[in-house]
Amino acid sequence: MSKLRITNAELAILSLVAEQPVHGYQIEQIIEERGMREWTEIGFSSIYYLLNKLEKRGWISSRMQNAVHQGPTRHVFTISPDGYKTCRIETIKALSEPHTSASHFPLGLANLPLLNHFEILNALRHYEDILIQKKKELDLKQNNYGNGIPVHVKALFDHSIQSIQAELKWVQNFILQNAMDR
Repeated sequence: MSKLRITNAELAILSLVAEQPVHGYQIEQIIEERGMREWTEIGFSSIYYLLNKLEKRGWISSRMQNAVHQGPTRHVFTISPDGYKTCRIETIKALSEPHTSASHFPLGLANLPLLNHFEILNALRHYEDILIQKKKELDLKQNNYGNGIPVHVKALFDHSIQSIQAELKWVQNFILQNAMDR
């Protein structure tokens, strides 16, 4: 197995290929269905770049497949044994080693002294609105699966939704405390 460093986006794509052979557009559909952009940075335009990178590392392979109906011929990606091993090792690391998120939000908090009270509260109220909307979107996507939701997909939704709820609670408390302080 390669000792190359793997990014979160690479691991996310690798894990989707590990689930089943897929083509690039299917990966985009799965990312969208599962709300994966809430917790990993994978742009639509980077999917094929990442697939190419994973293939060069020998973690996946591709073959051309004719469409079932009158669609285009597509590259279908399959995980290699080395890729599967890498995916398992990196998944164990991801589950067992806490990581801090590289969010812009803590940087904004660190720079609160640069803003006046009105700017801070308006920015945080806007952030609160966005969190509420994201939670609604994730709830809807999770509900679209119905009772047949795979356990790993449910876990992803639950974690994302609970993280948003915790952050929303923090933001609402901060707004409340600081609205009363002034």
